[in-house]
Amino acid sequence: MKIHEYQAKQLFAKAGVPVPQGIVAKTPEEAAKACDELGTAVCVVKSQIHAGGRGKGRFKEHPEQPGVVLVKSAEEARENAARMLGSTLVTIQTGEEGKQVNTLYIEQGLDIARELYLAVVVDREVGKPVVIASAEGGMAIEELAAEHPEKIIREPFDPALGLQPFQARKIAYALGLDATAVKSAGRFLPKICRFFVDNDCSMAEINPLVVTGDGELLALDAKVTFDDNALFRHKEFAELRDLSEEEPNEVQAQAAGLSYVKLDGNIGCLVNGAGLAMSTMDLIKLHGGEPANFLDVGGGANVDQVTEAFRIILADEHVRAILVNIFGGIMKCDTIVEALLGAYDKIGITLPLVVRLEGTNVEKAREMLSGSGKDIITATDLTDAAKKVVGTLNA
Repeated sequence: MKIHEYQAKQLFAKAGVPVPQGIVAKTPEEAAKACDELGTAVCVVKSQIHAGGRGKGRFKEHPEQPGVVLVKSAEEARENAARMLGSTLVTIQTGEEGKQVNTLYIEQGLDIARELYLAVVVDREVGKPVVIASAEGGMAIEELAAEHPEKIIREPFDPALGLQPFQARKIAYALGLDATAVKSAGRFLPKICRFFVDNDCSMAEINPLVVTGDGELLALDAKVTFDDNALFRHKEFAELRDLSEEEPNEVQAQAAGLSYVKLDGNIGCLVNGAGLAMSTMDLIKLHGGEPANFLDVGGGANVDQVTEAFRIILADEHVRAILVNIFGGIMKCDTIVEALLGAYDKIGITLPLVVRLEGTNVEKAREMLSGSGKDIITATDLTDAAKKVVGTLNA
């Protein structure tokens, strides 16, 4: 689960991680008032969406307006907020469709001496969280890692012990910090690592992490993602979720107990089991197609869930064909076919539909398909299914 920058900074502050002062604004008037309350010579008006690159982003309705802007008065804050709120911000991470800005974060201006990059993520190769840092903050870290990997600092740490003082000093020295900033890093780095572990994060990114003129480290930005599998331990995070920032079909699928991820292709996939779903997508691509989604109905899905799965697939206007791939274990093949035939009439499936079945009650399920009179293409195995569904697009 992702949260907004202002929400992440509120959690940072609660955990003792230093952040600039800021105020949330949802109207131009609130933005102007916030600027007055902060009382600094310069304020920063920041769009709040679940995407990076906001500073370089531009609004569809106001191409001259950046997603993050410095202002020197309350009136400037009001004018910029009026253009930003309700408008669609397009960044390198949103794609051409962009995201609508409904909230702004007004933050104090700072005396910035240096900009650094800092993130804490899980390194699955070493089985530990790892601090990733670079002396070149404010840049696209992916490009920096690809072009200059030697500039990326990596420091794994034990989640039970946290980042140790010697590790914090090691990172600080590698970043080229002076003596004052090294002391600040010695306080800052262990706290952000403890925040990461205590809150079951999958990522905590600060870009940029700034060093102020007096040598203090502050999180100028904050991007936090929580591990969905651990949210049951953090009931309080539910109120931080912004459904308007999430893919509607993914929200709908989650409510139905389905695992769904929208992709960019045109072949809808309905599969039971994550591993089988991944294999299905691989075979589709191998034979020249592009999957439109990952959709796992699980091992115990009922008729209503399978019907909802078809609704979600068909809601994607890019889908031109559907592949159903079921290996019946707990989920019986005839249950899937029952739902499939019900959905065929109830929803009105008019797209080419390829079905591959194997496992529990498969013979009964195949008899149900063959006797249905529906325009359904059956396949003998996964390779056959992939070839047939791709072939329907070229027919």
